[in-house]
Amino acid sequence: MPSRQLIDDFLAQDHVAVVGVSRNPKHFANSVYRRLRDDGRGRTLHPVNAAADGAEVEGTPSFRSLADVPDPLDGVLVMVPAEAAADIVRDAVARGVPRVWLHKGAGPGSVTPEAIAVARQAGLDLVDGACPLMFDEPVTGIHRLHQFFVRGRLAA
Repeated sequence: MPSRQLIDDFLAQDHVAVVGVSRNPKHFANSVYRRLRDDGRGRTLHPVNAAADGAEVEGTPSFRSLADVPDPLDGVLVMVPAEAAADIVRDAVARGVPRVWLHKGAGPGSVTPEAIAVARQAGLDLVDGACPLMFDEPVTGIHRLHQFFVRGRLAA
């Protein structure tokens, strides 16, 4: 489990790409995107989804890849199926992004041994698991319960 410091540092960033946001507003990645966008911190979020092909996603033009996202880019939140996660991390490394969050929800999410290894080998600040909604204050609903169970597993 990542440290709380890495989590807080990631959430404090001003320019973050969210990879996996969908044209379907009911997709969970969209819920996370909206929450981070609307939490009052004034950060710039960039939706990334190759299938959206540049169409508006959540009212913002999307990007096909991390390479297409304009500078600056402080972090990448990866919310894609497990089999695609390592390639997204490689794209973040190629782009020079210093921090990556591999989302984990009810299933394996984007946390895979390969994605973790790529990030660590590149020296990225890595949040390898959990959901940002468990830490982006105020934490509400089911995420508050999840936060309670995870707190004891956070690295020092």
